[in-house]
Amino acid sequence: MSGSSYGQIYKLTTFGESHGVAIGGVIEGFPSNFPIDIERIQMALDQRRPGQNQLVSPRNEADKVSFISGIFEARSTGSPIAFIIENTNQNSKDYQDLKDVFRPSHADYTYQQKYGIRDHRGGGRSSARETACRVVAGALAAQVLDQLGVKSSCYVDQIGPYQLSEQQWYETAQIENSPLRCPETSISEQMQKYVSDLQKEGDTTGGAIRAIFKGVPAGWGEPVFDKLHAELGKAMLSINAVKGFEIGSGFSAIGMKGSAHNDRFNADGSTQTNFSGGIQGGISNGMPISFRVAFKPVASIQISQETLQKDGDLSALQIKGRHDACVVPRAVPIVTAMAQIVLLDFYLRQQRNTLFS
Repeated sequence: MSGSSYGQIYKLTTFGESHGVAIGGVIEGFPSNFPIDIERIQMALDQRRPGQNQLVSPRNEADKVSFISGIFEARSTGSPIAFIIENTNQNSKDYQDLKDVFRPSHADYTYQQKYGIRDHRGGGRSSARETACRVVAGALAAQVLDQLGVKSSCYVDQIGPYQLSEQQWYETAQIENSPLRCPETSISEQMQKYVSDLQKEGDTTGGAIRAIFKGVPAGWGEPVFDKLHAELGKAMLSINAVKGFEIGSGFSAIGMKGSAHNDRFNADGSTQTNFSGGIQGGISNGMPISFRVAFKPVASIQISQETLQKDGDLSALQIKGRHDACVVPRAVPIVTAMAQIVLLDFYLRQQRNTLFS
């Protein structure tokens, strides 16, 4: 299976299935002799894992990461960093009825058509469980980015019809204070009731995540095909259930005039506004990088629906198993991680460009 690797210099390759023995990854290009905080990586995984509270999937995976190579005495050696995360709480029997059934809006049908075989247990390779590996790579990248002064604020800014009125920087404590990672208390409470009601109905909803990265200097990114915002878009759209990505003003720019949308310069090179989202011509301009990621409603609903069987017949299906009513809160560390992977990769590319310039 191709398409399991991401990055040019800082490169992650992942492997494993949702109900297999383990998932894992191999990271190449991480700088050597760098001090590694393993506990911080585990903390990032804990933010993504299921079973955190009553509003998310009750699958109770510890998501304990074990490093196999590339780290010695808490420092990177420069060799590939390999790791595994064991699957310990699979309930594969919940998926037995799906062996010959294609669930609506899942990857079941397309995987069968492409490969002629599929792992029906929790979606196999197409399961969002694979994203835990991305969180590991992102948490490693974050430790280098910290040294460069790059900080992030990523949070839920919409669930269903409930949305924050404006984008702004929130501290981690404000975000983590909400079980849905929405930093505004009044909106978070409305979201919580909405998600709780959907759980009782057996239905699901979508939402959006706002990500802001400060401290990225001007000059990261490549022109033409490898634009920084293009790579961020690809990274975000590779996350399960993502249906939209917008940078800076995004789709709202359609209704604006150029005279209002242009980011006018200050004498120091900063801009008075940031409709560009911190990126111009595919290259960072020194302003905060700001983007938004939209997620569809979780496809696994407990309401009976008609679906397609492997033999071509249509039949009623009521999905069992342990699923989120809204995946967005658990996706915050995934969005953060993918952006961190992209940014570290572009930092290393810039170092290469500078070295040979």
